[in-house]
Amino acid sequence: MFGRLPGIIFTILFFFDSILLNADLHSHSTISDGLLTPTELTRRVSELAVDLFALTDHDDLRGLAEARNEADRLGLRFINGVEISVTWETTTLHVLGLNVDPENAVLNDGLAVVREGRTKRAQLMAEDLARVGIQGCLEGAHKYATNKEMIGRTHFARYLVDSGVVNDVRSAFKHYLVRGKPGYVKHQWPDLADAIRWIHEAGGTAVIAHPGRYGLGANPMRRLLGQFRDLGGEGLEVVTGNHTSDQMRHYAGHAKNFGFAASRGSDYHGPGESYSLPGKLPPLPDGLRPVWELWD
Repeated sequence: MFGRLPGIIFTILFFFDSILLNADLHSHSTISDGLLTPTELTRRVSELAVDLFALTDHDDLRGLAEARNEADRLGLRFINGVEISVTWETTTLHVLGLNVDPENAVLNDGLAVVREGRTKRAQLMAEDLARVGIQGCLEGAHKYATNKEMIGRTHFARYLVDSGVVNDVRSAFKHYLVRGKPGYVKHQWPDLADAIRWIHEAGGTAVIAHPGRYGLGANPMRRLLGQFRDLGGEGLEVVTGNHTSDQMRHYAGHAKNFGFAASRGSDYHGPGESYSLPGKLPPLPDGLRPVWELWD
């Protein structure tokens, strides 16, 4: 009996270490629509006592090497990530690719196609906003985009704030940049199967980001999660800055029912534009397998 104790103790310690790990696996830098450079973001994350950190810029991997170099200097465990825009039925979703190989050709080629679509969408958004009297939006948005290939709605929102059209970024989205508003342009992103395949080709784990944001009813959500699982998706972002406490409990139940590993991430974009600071979210609910256990 006593000969088994060290193994039992190791298992218990591993369990509590995994539960107590301060992981933040969703954040953005200036490579996409964040306000901080990869180096600045990594330093901020380290200051906030995060143990495990992933940079997940939209549709682009080019900030990962810089962030990893700074993480290594600081002794911070770092995970390569990306957030891929997809179209599922008529809804735009985001799928996180975690622990990916940033040199993988399949993933890089797929993301290049997505970025081309972003450029075309930005041109149409600017034309739509000009029709309601807001001029210069494309040029204005580009001033806020460090990476010109990654022009997106957040860059337009910042221009609308600074030009006095609205008071803050959230108001810009509410009044101009969401479905049914003047600056919203419907766009066909890659499908769910493609995004999952690219992630898997790069050796990564596919996770649905902030599921509570998509406004799906109960039946469509179950259909989405079932399709995602059947296509090989492994994880669900349960704890995120975009979720209320009730939503966290709700999606914890979905993770259990569909057999998904659970992820945790602030979706941090920078000072003044995020619901939560990195590492300051609640822990994962009990009974869930953390997604980072898949990599140990």
